[in-house]
Amino acid sequence: MSKHIKRILEKKLLKKLADSKVIIVYGARQVGKSTLLRQIFTHNKAVLWLYGDQPQTQRIFEEMTPQKLKTMLGAKKILVIDEAQMIQNIGLKLKMFTDYLPKVKVKVLATGSSSFDLANKINEPLTGRKWEYELFPLSFREMAEATSVLAEVNNLETRLIYGYYPEVALNAGAEKERLLELVNSYLYKDVLIWENLQKTEKITKLLQALAFQVGSQVSYNELAGLVGLDLKTVEKYLDLLEKAFVIYRVTSYSNNLRNELKASRKIYFYDNGVRNALISAFNPLELRNDIGALWENFMMSELLKKDKYAKNFAHRWFWRTKQKQEIDLIHEADGVYKAYEFKWNAQKKVGCPEIFRTAYPETGFQVINKENFVDYI
Repeated sequence: MSKHIKRILEKKLLKKLADSKVIIVYGARQVGKSTLLRQIFTHNKAVLWLYGDQPQTQRIFEEMTPQKLKTMLGAKKILVIDEAQMIQNIGLKLKMFTDYLPKVKVKVLATGSSSFDLANKINEPLTGRKWEYELFPLSFREMAEATSVLAEVNNLETRLIYGYYPEVALNAGAEKERLLELVNSYLYKDVLIWENLQKTEKITKLLQALAFQVGSQVSYNELAGLVGLDLKTVEKYLDLLEKAFVIYRVTSYSNNLRNELKASRKIYFYDNGVRNALISAFNPLELRNDIGALWENFMMSELLKKDKYAKNFAHRWFWRTKQKQEIDLIHEADGVYKAYEFKWNAQKKVGCPEIFRTAYPETGFQVINKENFVDYI
């Protein structure tokens, strides 16, 4: 397979190149941020690339002034700063660029892994001066457009097990090896840098506990006991892992009914492969007892990518009552509510709980299974 996969964000970024705002692309390590920009500027000789993780670049930025910036740019009209979160006071430096560079018609783009957002280095200095985009592992849609829908449907079992990180998905036959290398080398890197931690045992144990609970309600107190951490540390690690694009949280929906769960949560992984690598679960689907959890995690993440790339400002919840009636996803966008249940087995008949239908008659209900999922993502 070609290693060039056209990303959904490419067209969106191209449309923003003409104005004076900084473009920021952030996401987990190894999702393809640098590759995306290189694809956009493949034949453009007017691009200056700087790498924030290189000491030389960091030294340049320590004493950066408009005049030094002008000298450094020369005739270049586009400045790309890769791994920008590694540069001290990057938000203030980018603000200086937005003040000065429009006068000389230079466009600035910056990529950053999660700590770009973790450190909150850019939000205040760049208020009203930036376009922000998130890049995720490859999506079903992106892979289907590179090959065909049928080919990607045929690869569904592989994706459920090994996920969509580019280095994994684009190396057929070596998925396990590439995935384990990615998880071992990059998964915790930003969290460790941010917290100045040397050991990953507790974080690994926490993630393993979450991997076994995908699709189920999560108790922070239970996690604390399993991992051997206090509650406050568990909450801090979960927050950092979410900002590192490893996991994300979904809370329960409650509006009308007394018996609805009101303060519950589920935790999902952005990528199925990461989840499986953490617990060394690479068995084929017919030998697994967690296919329901895999399917739910896969669909939740694919729908999330779809919303984010379309700039749909959607809200997501799950719904459950004290009597254990539940719906996997309540989705709201522009005031329109939809309810989704994820079932791998297309033959299994699932209906909307009557109590939910009565309480929320305007909310449509759909069951997404392996036979009809393409219509939704």
